[in-house]
Amino acid sequence: MNEIDPICGMKGTIPAHGHYFCSEHCIRKYEEEKKINDDKKYCPSCEVKYGTPWYKEKLLIVTVITAILLFIGYFNSLIKPFFDAFIDYFALIWWAILLGFFIGGIIDYFIPRKYIKKYLSRHQKRTIIYSILFGFLMSACSHGILAIAIELYKKGASTSSVIAFLLASPWANLPITFLLFGFFGLNAFYIILSALFIAIITGLIYQFLERKGLVECNSCINGEDTPVLVDFSIIKDVKKRLNNYDFNLENNINSIIGIFKGSWSLTKMVLWWLIIGILMASFSRAYIPQHLFMEYMGPSLIGLIITLFFATIIEVCSEGSSPLAFEIFNQTGAFGNSFTFLMAGVATDYTEIGLIWHNIGKKAALWLPIITVPQILLLGFIFNIFT
Repeated sequence: MNEIDPICGMKGTIPAHGHYFCSEHCIRKYEEEKKINDDKKYCPSCEVKYGTPWYKEKLLIVTVITAILLFIGYFNSLIKPFFDAFIDYFALIWWAILLGFFIGGIIDYFIPRKYIKKYLSRHQKRTIIYSILFGFLMSACSHGILAIAIELYKKGASTSSVIAFLLASPWANLPITFLLFGFFGLNAFYIILSALFIAIITGLIYQFLERKGLVECNSCINGEDTPVLVDFSIIKDVKKRLNNYDFNLENNINSIIGIFKGSWSLTKMVLWWLIIGILMASFSRAYIPQHLFMEYMGPSLIGLIITLFFATIIEVCSEGSSPLAFEIFNQTGAFGNSFTFLMAGVATDYTEIGLIWHNIGKKAALWLPIITVPQILLLGFIFNIFT
């Protein structure tokens, strides 16, 4: 069985329905999507207890370690700079984290994936726009987005729409939008709009490559599109859901519980990454001299290239990259370098390229950095000049 959770993209430990899942929440989402009958649904009490024990949960481990470091730092002068930096970060973004997880829970509970799959198979320019818009509605981190993107491809989405979706989702999705505003203020607009711009341009280039047969494409047979969910209407489905929903106390409570479960699932998926990112950024602020940042990652072409190199080799979830990118900006004032660190982490990530290579094809994987890196460096250079 595939050990990657087909819902969230994380490594699964609970076997069910021919897959491994990271949590019961993801199992229930899978059963809902596949319309699995009640008698065939996963039953925790009927199965051998699989999965990660609570004391081995990554979020718990990272939280405990962080709490210990902060406790020691409060009393120890050697670690006090780290403590102060961490508290500064927490005060800066706590509201964005809470709001992002809450909105992520709403999206998880109310937005069916059928809406996303409906419009991503056609080889038309507007398909790229659909990909960007649906990416904005996704609430997974960059690693979770990988599984969703590959699943879309397997369901018939075109290579170009999958790539555009993949590039837009980590930095233009709704929860991360709030996180970026927490760090960068109004400058977050530049990051989000640039991520969308790169996703659109790259998607259009991939469409051209598809027409020329220069990248793999499984949704084109004899030059014709093979759209998925042809008979499914989002408008009719929304009307049906609204008509069938009874706004009584019980249903409202169930909706709140569903939103909370979605938020908690997202929290377990990405919060530990975010904490690790803040730990790394706090350490950098506390103990790495500012002149080293300016010397090696300053607002120059060489600084951009060094930033690109570090973004390539540092495998951190998008939420974890945000505080590191902010620390680069905080230390150097080079907003373009921060942008490059964020975007290049998605465009050159070896896990991402490897999964595209394995699931879509080697040409699609190799074209990704070739097309995106020049755009990222150019925009980063422009940001360093004008911001």
